[in-house]
Amino acid sequence: MKFTAEQIAGILEGEVIGNPKAEVNQLSKIEDGKEGSLTFLANPKYNNFIYTTEATITIVNKTFVPETPIKTTLIKVEDAYMSFSKLLEFYDQAKGTKNGIEQPSVISDTAKYGENLYLGSFSYLGQQVILGDNVKIYPNCFLGDNVVVGNNVTIFAGAKIYSDTIIGNNCIINSGVVIGADGFGFAPNQDGTFTKIPQIGNVVIEDNVDIGSCTTIDRATMGSTIIRKGVKLDNQIQIAHNVEIGENTVIAAQTGVAGSTKIGKNGMIGGQVGISGHLTIGNNVRIQAQSGVGRNIKDNETLQGSPSFGYNDFSKSYVHFKNLPKIVAEIEELKKQILNQKNGKNG
Repeated sequence: MKFTAEQIAGILEGEVIGNPKAEVNQLSKIEDGKEGSLTFLANPKYNNFIYTTEATITIVNKTFVPETPIKTTLIKVEDAYMSFSKLLEFYDQAKGTKNGIEQPSVISDTAKYGENLYLGSFSYLGQQVILGDNVKIYPNCFLGDNVVVGNNVTIFAGAKIYSDTIIGNNCIINSGVVIGADGFGFAPNQDGTFTKIPQIGNVVIEDNVDIGSCTTIDRATMGSTIIRKGVKLDNQIQIAHNVEIGENTVIAAQTGVAGSTKIGKNGMIGGQVGISGHLTIGNNVRIQAQSGVGRNIKDNETLQGSPSFGYNDFSKSYVHFKNLPKIVAEIEELKKQILNQKNGKNG
């Protein structure tokens, strides 16, 4: 797909400085720009690249004024970073305009779907599945019985969505995601074996949720595992049964949340965090990477460490921890001096 500077400026409500008919058909970083590519400049650290870039068109802030002549055509906007993000979204939507039902695929006779469905080959829709409008399901996906999917949802190749799962509008489910598998529920027997506890609940995913590749969200034992609207989950995250994650919380890769924990809204959780079960994590909580959380957390706390504690306390303590051998040596020296003084007085 080719776009002119004039067309791009129209989408972004920007001003063209240079050739309005300049054409691009790819995107690039400013330092790697080639003829026919579009790039952007938002960080002043990269200002020098605008004088050497081969990119045909560059999006810049309205405040930018070149110090020497440049070859690239400029599109001036209020916020270059946000405008480029908007353009990426537009490009992604234009690129993903697939529709139709590919074969072989299996659609149960009781399944229903809305307009502009794309169903990739080797996919399966179970009994009583309901899909909204503009749903895109890429090849090798499985949707079990009674799954409900809202409008404008994309499910990438190889995702598995077990029965009774409910997915809202404008969600993105990436490849390898498993939603609704059994939670980890087993009862110990006297002989040391375990009996499986049936997991008869489901998973509810609200609107505008993004789920990264190979993330797993377990169905509830009873009731629902709930991912509230606006949540963003990175790759390779484990969400256990009956967990609830509040609105607009973001969680980085390799984090694990154990069963029945409730996480509040607007949280930020770093990578490789471990959160124990049956906890309540408040709103606006920040948990630094590789922390281990084993207690309830109040609103607005920032934590680090394993077991985690207040971020400021952790930072102060870590300074001393790094100097621990030196501190121990100094203490031992003080003990010797005190002992020598005592011995001198006794003598």
